[in-house]
Amino acid sequence: MLFRLVIPLCVLLPLHHGAPGPDGTAPDPAHYSFSLTLIDALDTLLILGNVSEFQRVVEVLQDNVDFDIDVNASVFETNIRVVGGLLSAHLLSKKAGVEVEAGWPCSGPLLRMAEEAARKLLPAFQTPTGMPYGTVNLLHGVNPGETPVTCTAGIGTFIVEFATLSSLTGDPVFEDVARVALMRLWESRSDIGLVGNHIDVLTGKWVAQDAGIGAGVDSYFEYLVKGAILLQDKKLMAMFLEYNKAIRNYTRFDDWYLWVQMYKGTVSMPVFQSLEAYWPGLQSLIGDIDNAMRTFLNYYTVWKQFGGLPEFYNIPQGYTVEKREGYPLRPELIESAMYLYRATGDPILLELGRDAVESIEKISKVECGFATIKDLRDHKLDNRMESFFLAETVKYLYLLFDPTNFIHNNGSTFDAVITPYGECILGAGGYIFNTEAHPIDPAALHCCRRLKEEQWEVEELMKEFYSLKRSKSRFQKKTISSGPWEPPAGPGTLSSSGNQDQTREKKPAKRKTPLLSCPSQPFTSKLALLGQVFLDSS
Repeated sequence: MLFRLVIPLCVLLPLHHGAPGPDGTAPDPAHYSFSLTLIDALDTLLILGNVSEFQRVVEVLQDNVDFDIDVNASVFETNIRVVGGLLSAHLLSKKAGVEVEAGWPCSGPLLRMAEEAARKLLPAFQTPTGMPYGTVNLLHGVNPGETPVTCTAGIGTFIVEFATLSSLTGDPVFEDVARVALMRLWESRSDIGLVGNHIDVLTGKWVAQDAGIGAGVDSYFEYLVKGAILLQDKKLMAMFLEYNKAIRNYTRFDDWYLWVQMYKGTVSMPVFQSLEAYWPGLQSLIGDIDNAMRTFLNYYTVWKQFGGLPEFYNIPQGYTVEKREGYPLRPELIESAMYLYRATGDPILLELGRDAVESIEKISKVECGFATIKDLRDHKLDNRMESFFLAETVKYLYLLFDPTNFIHNNGSTFDAVITPYGECILGAGGYIFNTEAHPIDPAALHCCRRLKEEQWEVEELMKEFYSLKRSKSRFQKKTISSGPWEPPAGPGTLSSSGNQDQTREKKPAKRKTPLLSCPSQPFTSKLALLGQVFLDSS
């Protein structure tokens, strides 16, 4: 079985049965030392229905994973793959039949592992700007000679995992550092509203000034939207909508998105990067379906041209870019297809899924897994299978074709759980995927809150769920804010009343919280149905 080969590797070598090839190639030790692929693929097992293997892997992780190792690890990758993977698996453990300990989901071995991994990353955030270094040593912290240059996504892709961790453990430090990093990026945007793709975290000066939606920037925008939905945070959504205006004004051309100079808006690279294919899915989450479909169809034409998405595609020439012809089985276009199909039911999205399955099976399948396509022009293979293929590509493909999967739950079923802080509801749907496709149950963030006002009320849930009224007033119900945190003062900070210290002293007003408030948002754009956000005016 493929999943039995992933210990302790991050990058599998499918052409040589998981072993280093004759050229001596081997996985990056910054990843394999803590069984990254095994963690990254764990929730995929449950979504595909392999409960017994999920249970076995959980036991393996508890017995073998150790983060006290002298390894330089990517702060970004460790967060989205390890912390995100462990949090998702922790929250899905009971559904998978794992015997959970008393106090779950506010405690548990996988949660403790996620917290331990995240604490290893905290030294990276100890910079003058609050923006993290890109690499940290898991045993010694940040190396003295570590470069201060970090990509934008490596700074702004923590709020989903770190806010979840703070909510479950009661320690605010994780969410606090993630928010500070987000705000410092927001304050660093140009006068025309764009951000570059690499910045010096010590000085706050932009090192690479190319602005776009792709590599080096992508998941920053993604986490503003998903963080807003997960935390019901008006400020994060407002930040994204401002960025979205600038992106459409300066980088969008005929439903393609180019790279431009962040201060002038002049085109610097007329290319489409495969990593940009997440954008239509993100557009669907804010209800911008028409634009999302037009852009998706552009990207789909590239897929049909090559049987996959090349890393770089020259838009004016209509062909691949030299040395960027490969396809490492990335998930982004399939991810967008899944979101858009849930929103529209358009059969062309299933056609993309069919084409993806056929291409991957025909071109990249080998005896021991699925190999990276080194060159889409001649379909030569490379001896690599990235962990995101199991964590994301397989998962999104399966969910595209499985409308009854528990991930797509519309609230018709749920589990009532007793925690030390009262009764809460889990598994009702509205899952938020982190950028590595690890689903987070948003309701779980309310299970471990120390504030009595935030306890869930089952009786109110039942009344709301079975009510047939869908009046506008129902969707305008307010819920308690995600916390007393306010953005740091500084240029470009979104307006807020009072200073941070005064805000921290105020207790949230007591108000009843509808039990289905996790998929219903208190800001103008709301997560309303099947993972899609609709506007009040729509």
